Amino acid sequence: MLAQNAPLTMSSRDIAELTGKRHDNVMTVCRALRNGGVCPEIQETPWTNPQNGQAYMECLLAKRDSLVLIARLSPEFTARLVDRWQELEAQHAQQSPAVPRTMAQALRLAAEQAEQLEQQQAALALAAPKVAFVDRYVSATSGEKGFREVCKLLQANEYEFSEFLIAEKIMYRLAGKMTPHAPHLDAGRFVVRTGTAPRNEHAYAQAKFTPKGIEWVAGLWGQRLARKAQESGTA
Repeated sequence: MLAQNAPLTMSSRDIAELTGKRHDNVMTVCRALRNGGVCPEIQETPWTNPQNGQAYMECLLAKRDSLVLIARLSPEFTARLVDRWQELEAQHAQQSPAVPRTMAQALRLAAEQAEQLEQQQAALALAAPKVAFVDRYVSATSGEKGFREVCKLLQANEYEFSEFLIAEKIMYRLAGKMTPHAPHLDAGRFVVRTGTAPRNEHAYAQAKFTPKGIEWVAGLWGQRLARKAQESGTA
């Protein structure tokens, strides 16, 4: 990547590739132009071959010098060189921040920066509840917990929390019970415990959040609360 204030140059290797000439021949002409005083600003600098690690010399040329060089090497490729320079200048312009030249441009830039700052602050505000929930509850997630236990832990309304889990495709109702979707079971966020009720010997299966699952869902729930607060204008 070009340094922000570095002069824009093209390498002799780039020119050799554009013209189909041998690089050593391009270097010979570069040195002749520099030593003859036609292009005294041509710089010679080492270049390391990434394949063999050997150092070789190449020349760096400003736009004017590269056009003089190409006229010596291969006049028919001048248009291709001009196209390449336009590509380099376009890339350089994208990397360099635009400096406002008028009051209107300065105000527009300030407005854009303020908008970016607001977006960053909104993103931080949205992430903050997740961090708070995780920090607050991670110490309490030493064991598996059922649906109601998690609602109590998060201080969440059971109906609202169940609708949230269904909408996010985390759980679904099966025979009146909240049941996790298979991908979340596979991810280790839930376990399903089975057994037999001692009173009537009926078999049962109960889904429980793992500590990993509680920490994960607490973050999602915190983000949801933050979005609701922002939408209501209280955030």
